Amino acid sequence: MITRAQQRQAQEQAARLMEAAGIRLSSGEREAIAVADFGLGRLETEGAQILTFVDTDRIAAKVIALLPGQTLPEHWHRPVGSDPGKEETLRVIAGPLYLYTPGPDTLREGRIPPGKEQVYSVRHERVMRLGDQVTLAPGDVHWFQAGPTGAVLYSFSTTARDILDGFTDPDIVRQTVIADEPRGETP
Repeated sequence: MITRAQQRQAQEQAARLMEAAGIRLSSGEREAIAVADFGLGRLETEGAQILTFVDTDRIAAKVIALLPGQTLPEHWHRPVGSDPGKEETLRVIAGPLYLYTPGPDTLREGRIPPGKEQVYSVRHERVMRLGDQVTLAPGDVHWFQAGPTGAVLYSFSTTARDILDGFTDPDIVRQTVIADEPRGETP
């Protein structure tokens, strides 16, 4: 759970990162940036800020902003019915971004969030910089983390059903809960 003040602050930080990467945002888009804490209440460590440009029954296009050192937790895109799951292309427009997939443990630049060693199982590191791109097949386990200056990336995919993603951390709740500040407190 995060507060409305935390949500607004993360939206503003994400908007600044996106605009610094060359994405021009309308005021409506700034307010539409979704803030995901994955139910962990550790937004600065594990979370993401996501602006959806389009999401139809066939395609999705989003921009994801990660604050400095912020991690989008380890997950995979599950099959749904006869659909094998989301195929996703990530393209970095500001970074660096540290991407982790199955393979030999080459984790050097990034850091596993404290106390989460057991739930970050894939550690094959790929350091992605401006213009680097990768396509992840349905079901590929992955996670990524922003470098020290934050990261901004495009996500182009087949149908997005992010609420159905699988996560290795059993504590994750995909739907973020936003709490109002107690009366009398000013954010």
